[in-house]
Amino acid sequence: MRLLITGSNGFVGKNLVCELRNKGYDDLYLYDLDTDPSLLDIYTKDCDFVFHLAGVNRPKELGEFMEGNFGFTDTLLASLKKNDNACPVLITSSIQAALDNPYGKSKKAGEDLLFEYAKETGSTVHVFRLPNVFGKWCRPNYNSAVATFCYNIARDLPITVNDPEVVMNLVYIDDVIRAFLSALKGDVIKEEGFCKVHTVHTVKLGMIVELLEKFKESRKALSLPDMSNSFEKVLYSTYLSYLSEDGFSYPLKMNIDDRGSFTEILRTEERGQFSVNVSKPGITKGNHWHHSKTEKFLVVSGRALIQFRKIGTSEIIDYHVSSEKLEVVDIPPGYTHNIINEGKEDLVTFMWANEPFNPDNPDTMYEKV
Repeated sequence: MRLLITGSNGFVGKNLVCELRNKGYDDLYLYDLDTDPSLLDIYTKDCDFVFHLAGVNRPKELGEFMEGNFGFTDTLLASLKKNDNACPVLITSSIQAALDNPYGKSKKAGEDLLFEYAKETGSTVHVFRLPNVFGKWCRPNYNSAVATFCYNIARDLPITVNDPEVVMNLVYIDDVIRAFLSALKGDVIKEEGFCKVHTVHTVKLGMIVELLEKFKESRKALSLPDMSNSFEKVLYSTYLSYLSEDGFSYPLKMNIDDRGSFTEILRTEERGQFSVNVSKPGITKGNHWHHSKTEKFLVVSGRALIQFRKIGTSEIIDYHVSSEKLEVVDIPPGYTHNIINEGKEDLVTFMWANEPFNPDNPDTMYEKV
């Protein structure tokens, strides 16, 4: 298929173009502000589908709303009619089209123009009245509160929240693109004539800011967002996309002694603690047991002997493991255990515990295997 995408360099356009290419669509006609206007007639002559994403949302003059959101739509549709091309057209509108403001009026005018075009030509049209869209590549400090908050909070810049109780309806960019690709195949969800994105998140502005501040502090707290919460999950992905390019990494506290090191990576109340343990050659670590705490050991570099002895018994159980064959060893409660580096190089073990270490209730009793 030959696909025409107007507004191809915009936030939604960039995401759509990338995903279309990922899906194997190679014949893309990309049209944006810097495109030679004479190419529009060439593109509309043989395109099989139009994604009309171009528009104006923050002009210098109010008149530019109508010029950008109605005027260019009229130009596009006139070019399609001139070339006698009645291919399907998808247009991005806004929920503000139902409001009495200059931006909303211009988007409503564009919608009406497209619906009239469909009646006149028999073309299939898909009008998406989108709420606030958020995700990677959205321009901060422009027209998206989420993008601005993500960018500024990630860089220790101030933000302004006039009313934290304001309720926002948001759609995530991946969900928008997924809906667009479905429309390309003729599969759309419509309500009162307008196409809908399946998942809409309704969240208070103050909650968004609270979550973003929490994401920022998570590097120090070694915490993670609640990935079972669909909004929190995609908001975290969005926040990370706004990190400064010299700020992708952050240091961890390494507890180092002559035996090696122990470094905690993540700690969560719901999913436990994740750590990396490094042991020097010949070193034994552990020799303790737990009442309720459980662990998993995975040797990722080197060779190790993991030993167990059930409390109150004398039998020692040996497990020889190495990075040559990755296998997880469960550490049950009630067994004193250790891990011995049997190799000539450092032993690196990834460790998980079902709960973060609590110095007030360590549940760790030292007893040699």
